[in-house]
Amino acid sequence: MGNHLHYGDNLEVLRNSIPDESVDLIYLDPPFNSNASYNVLFKGPSGNESAAQIEAFDDTWEWGDEAEAAYGEVLRGGNTDVAEMLRAMRVFLGENDMMAYLTMMAVRLIELHRVLKATGSLYLHCDPTASHYLKILLDAVFGAPRFMSEIIWKRSVTKGDARRKFSDDHDVILAYTKTDGYYFSPVFTAGDAEYEDRFNLNDDDGRGPYQSAPLDSPNPRPNLMYEYKGYPHPPKGWRVSQDEMKKLDANGRILFPKKSSGRLRRKLFLKDQKGPKVGNVWNDIKHLQAHAQERLGYPTQKPVTLLERIIMASSNEGDTILDPFCGCGTTVHAAQKLNRNWIGIDVTHLAIGLIERRLRDAFEGIKFETHGTPKDIGGAKALAEADKYEFEKWALSLLNAQPWKGGKKGADKGIDGIRYIGKSDRCIVSVKGGKNVGVAMVRDLVGVLDREGAQMGVFLTLTPPTGPMKTEAAAAGHYAPDGVAPVPRVQIVTVEDLLEHGERALRVPLAVNTYKKAAKEQDNTAQGKLDI
Repeated sequence: MGNHLHYGDNLEVLRNSIPDESVDLIYLDPPFNSNASYNVLFKGPSGNESAAQIEAFDDTWEWGDEAEAAYGEVLRGGNTDVAEMLRAMRVFLGENDMMAYLTMMAVRLIELHRVLKATGSLYLHCDPTASHYLKILLDAVFGAPRFMSEIIWKRSVTKGDARRKFSDDHDVILAYTKTDGYYFSPVFTAGDAEYEDRFNLNDDDGRGPYQSAPLDSPNPRPNLMYEYKGYPHPPKGWRVSQDEMKKLDANGRILFPKKSSGRLRRKLFLKDQKGPKVGNVWNDIKHLQAHAQERLGYPTQKPVTLLERIIMASSNEGDTILDPFCGCGTTVHAAQKLNRNWIGIDVTHLAIGLIERRLRDAFEGIKFETHGTPKDIGGAKALAEADKYEFEKWALSLLNAQPWKGGKKGADKGIDGIRYIGKSDRCIVSVKGGKNVGVAMVRDLVGVLDREGAQMGVFLTLTPPTGPMKTEAAAAGHYAPDGVAPVPRVQIVTVEDLLEHGERALRVPLAVNTYKKAAKEQDNTAQGKLDI
């Protein structure tokens, strides 16, 4: 299948690009309101606080025409369990942001269930604000018996200022399987002194310490009910076959009680163990701190070790991992590192650009295909005509610049994007996707620099600049930090230049990425040809 990065609404990408039962493992971390008060999502569409707090969702989780259409689609679909559950939730919750969130998730979870293989699993990362509703929704989509685990990830230390309630310091990861035949491999962690103390027996035969473990089965095993050397089988049978019992005996790994009425037990030697098995409370994977080397600047970035644990538990090398809300790309990074194929989807050009840079920085010679973004000047023009706001975000990603105020529509005060230079200097970006550009626009950018106290400005245009525009830019002077060769204070760069030359088309001293450069990984993946 290869490795694929998709720009676009994950619902459309799933329906149009991902075949039935083609994915081995799904991890999704859909945006949720983890930093807001519990009640924010329950305010109706007219609540000002709700509109402000929900801004990070990019208007996706507001009840409106799109949510109403998705709700109707679920009710008309073939999964009556999901339809009835969603209908009941609407009666209880009403038309608010939480109901919109659940409705938009329902249509996507139905598609994710479709693309998952029979042996596959899905891990949904959320917080306690919505986890109870999402669990009910997952029960409806997958079936309640397909619930595998509720994982508690302790992502931060307990806060000292939690005075009126207990500290919010964990996330929830809900794991479901497609069928009973799902793949799972236990994960082990390093043993500590408490773990090693369990191995408190020693025969002084050179094999080291061991612990006594039961041989009787915890569940009824009619085919394993046999007598062994005069010892009757336990009520539910043995854990092992008779042949395996003989092998354990021959290797001196069985503890025989003095009385025949006693129970046979097994010797588990410390030297043979991989360490304690990981349970469903994870407090050994720390949340990324602001100064962490791994952190790239993305606000909800998860540690790679968290995704590595999930991927190792529920997939094998060569399997395909899907993340439909891939954000800054931690899932696809971990999948690449562990020799899995991967599919990442995100609805923002900023995220897609960040993931592309992250992967190329971390894995030398990596091969993947990006879908849905312009590849040439013709594609750029088509995007500009179709959606000027998305064109702006995509064009800013070519410069590694952040959209101003997250790219929200509205008055931008002449600022489309910003890029930081050195420790604190700023470069303001003005993006023009229209056919008519002129000298007045460059003059306006100079005025914005003066007003904002910014050190540099970039005029990013889809069409070539005129002679007077170049003259006006040159008249803005130069920018020269101490001890560094000066560069033009205002620079005009075309989209075509950036597509051909990348950031080399721009002259910036002491430039640093808006998001930090990912550390290089030792990539063991056998690189194949780029899928076209």
